[in-house]
Amino acid sequence: MIQGKGFLFDLDGTLVNSLPVVERAYINWAKLHQLDIPTVLAFIHGKQAITSIRHFLPHASEAELQAELRQLEQIEAEDTDGVAALPGVFDLLNQLQAQQIPWAIVTSGTIPVAHARHQAAQLICPEIFITAELVKHGKPHPDPYLLGAAKLGLQPHDCIVVEDATAGVMSGLAAGCSVIAVNAPLPEDVQRDVHLVIDSLEQISVFKQDSIVEIKLK
Repeated sequence: MIQGKGFLFDLDGTLVNSLPVVERAYINWAKLHQLDIPTVLAFIHGKQAITSIRHFLPHASEAELQAELRQLEQIEAEDTDGVAALPGVFDLLNQLQAQQIPWAIVTSGTIPVAHARHQAAQLICPEIFITAELVKHGKPHPDPYLLGAAKLGLQPHDCIVVEDATAGVMSGLAAGCSVIAVNAPLPEDVQRDVHLVIDSLEQISVFKQDSIVEIKLK
């Protein structure tokens, strides 16, 4: 059983299915730069776009990197075809709202991309929405989830991180949060530190007593 006082959700792959959009954008980007497509797709998930761009274009100038980021950001923000809420998301968020349980979205996406996908999936809008612009070091560093916890007014150990990508899981663990991995293909050394592994958010329910939230498997 996992207990906490609030939730910190990743967006892509956790709350919304944006995989087709992400892969379309990065496949085209990889082709443009004559990069190996499987290698690019294996690296990008859960990370800030600028992190991936720096990784694959190590000799580019800062001005070139930022130009690549703006172009990729525009493509991803404008293409929302197929973006939709994942199974169990609406029910879980409604449970949080009904019980006045604090929650935030903590994404590696930039404001234009994250907000476009959030809107396309027709999700409830949280009071706290952490995007790439707000942190110096993105996932797998702890900064995003530390900031999310602080903005909720909670200690990291009172927060439950919900993630689908290895980089995000590592970020949540490094921040000192409890972590639920949902449909996440994790390395063994990371998976053993995760507090709960599930295939879908449909599998869990939340119950609040006083200020303590319990997560139970259905």
